[in-house]
Amino acid sequence: MKVLVTGANGQLGRSLRDRALGDFLYTDVEELDITNLEAVRAMVASEGVEAIVNCAAYTNVEAAEDNESLAELLNARAVENLAVAMKEVNGLLIHISTDYVFGTEPYNTPCTEEQTGTPTGAYGRTKLHGEQAIRRVGCRSVIIRTAWLYSEYGNNFVKTMLRLTSEKPSLKVVFDQVGTPTYAGDLAEVILRILQKADASASCEIFHFSNEGVCSWYDFAKTIAEYAGHTACDIQPCHSDEFPSKVRRPAYSVLDKTKIKQALGITIPYWTESLKKCLKGLL
Repeated sequence: MKVLVTGANGQLGRSLRDRALGDFLYTDVEELDITNLEAVRAMVASEGVEAIVNCAAYTNVEAAEDNESLAELLNARAVENLAVAMKEVNGLLIHISTDYVFGTEPYNTPCTEEQTGTPTGAYGRTKLHGEQAIRRVGCRSVIIRTAWLYSEYGNNFVKTMLRLTSEKPSLKVVFDQVGTPTYAGDLAEVILRILQKADASASCEIFHFSNEGVCSWYDFAKTIAEYAGHTACDIQPCHSDEFPSKVRRPAYSVLDKTKIKQALGITIPYWTESLKKCLKGLL
């Protein structure tokens, strides 16, 4: 199967490069403008693409509040282009979505795939519109909602905390936002498993994937510092309103992974075990 990976220079794209074996074509904005349907069609035709893994997105949550039209272009209209291109060749689209499609409702149990999206801001709204575009087009597709992604690559919470806890004597981190960290390497392996099991008759599936367990950003930061040996930094919990923001982030966005575990027959690593794996590479 010839697989096109978009957004291939990001955390997930680079994690896929590390693990993928087979006929993969990696592109980012320099090689392919996914906001241009004709450009997408041309690449699908010229390269014989049978599946697309869409790792591209506008992910700057703060900036999306001031640039919602650009976020909509990249997170929804471009996704529709990929769906159309796959529909025309009966190909498979694997699209990465987010826990930010939830948040307005006061959830206190893990979110299932069937829950109605209630995003709290522009980023979540535009990502939800991308999901809706895929379903509207009706191509063979798998939408994977994930959360709190980190890796050895790019900018992410783990790398930021490694730097700050090595430089600062003290640090405040919010404790009133709860979810689950996701190691991009684990998500990449799940995507490859989905590609291996791809069914030519499949329609649209939605799965949730993060690592197992639950923590706050404060717990996450404390654990990163502990594992890295940065024990001199005094990390204290604080409320979200101590860091004024244009964005209201989901207070509880733990994802229920029952469906993907049953469908793929997988065991998902606990978040601290995957964190250790990532830190081993970083340190």
